[in-house]
Amino acid sequence: MTPRPPITIPSNLLPSDGRFGSGPSKIQQSFVTDLASTGTDLLGTSHRRKTVQSIVGGIRDQISNLYRLPDGYEVVLGVGGATAFWDAATFGLIDRQSAHFVCGEFSEKFATVTAGAPHLGEPVIVKAPYGSAPLPVAVSGVDVAAFIHNETSTGVMAPFGRHSEALVLVDGTSAAGAIPFDVTAVDAYYFSPQKALGSEGGLWLAIVSAAAIERIKTIAGSDRWIPPFLSLETALDNSRRDQTYNTPSLTTLYLLDRQLSSVLDQGGMEWAASRTMESSGLLYNWADSSTYASAFVEDPSLRSPTVVTLDFADDITADTIASVLKDNGIVDTESYRKLGRNQLRIATFPNIDPDDIAALIACIEFVVERLAG
Repeated sequence: MTPRPPITIPSNLLPSDGRFGSGPSKIQQSFVTDLASTGTDLLGTSHRRKTVQSIVGGIRDQISNLYRLPDGYEVVLGVGGATAFWDAATFGLIDRQSAHFVCGEFSEKFATVTAGAPHLGEPVIVKAPYGSAPLPVAVSGVDVAAFIHNETSTGVMAPFGRHSEALVLVDGTSAAGAIPFDVTAVDAYYFSPQKALGSEGGLWLAIVSAAAIERIKTIAGSDRWIPPFLSLETALDNSRRDQTYNTPSLTTLYLLDRQLSSVLDQGGMEWAASRTMESSGLLYNWADSSTYASAFVEDPSLRSPTVVTLDFADDITADTIASVLKDNGIVDTESYRKLGRNQLRIATFPNIDPDDIAALIACIEFVVERLAG
């Protein structure tokens, strides 16, 4: 096969910043510069010291402000990312049995974790085809109903809500800080900060209700063995002292604190939601009018405003488009690796400028024209 000649995208078409990854995501460069300017005042400091505790306390306060948390709700932090929270919830929030509403790789992974737990009953799985989402129907007998707010693998924004007497757990990893929701409909809204919240990974945060806190303490006081690293009671107790049980990444904390401050200064959740809707709307409108691209999520009400997945016609290879874009400094537009579709996946988090999304569309059109020729 004759090698494809290189395609150079004209500089006047290129976005000002070519980072469109769905996680880890674009970080504000000014925050990285400011982090370097802290010198010896932050990095290398114990997370038990006031310097770091003030940052953790600021993060907790700013999340409370961002979501306007009602009385009884608290912000809890732990090390390990949302994946670790699945394990922690399996030990410390699910009493007997859970129901899982699955619509992609990440919502399914939590179900897999609980299915392997010897102290729990077999989970109930309510599953929809990828690209769609299950309705939050009632499931009798379960004490936890687990949902996902935004399925990062497929670009689905899934519905969730109160579920009889069960605690409602929602994975908000690629929605937190960008997609508003009714906090009172949820008992634990957990997420990692390396997506819409423009930080690094290795940390989980959870907004928990009074009912969730009561469940955590009840299970912790039972005879169930819980690994200390995964103890939600320990995470709660440490968070109330503005620290984590074990050493966190201070870089992650610093960047998260700065991102939250920036979002609140610009208008809070209303600003973030409007910005992501503008960016994602550009892509969806373009795909809906395109002759060779289409939105993978067919139902407009389920289309994510923060992660856009676009299918391409069979005669156009999306991986080739992504490769050419990468050669021109536009990175991380490839589809989710396990989905196996002829697709691009493009993040439209608040840190991404809508003008750069418009430029990306122009670049995709330029590349497709050259590949077709």
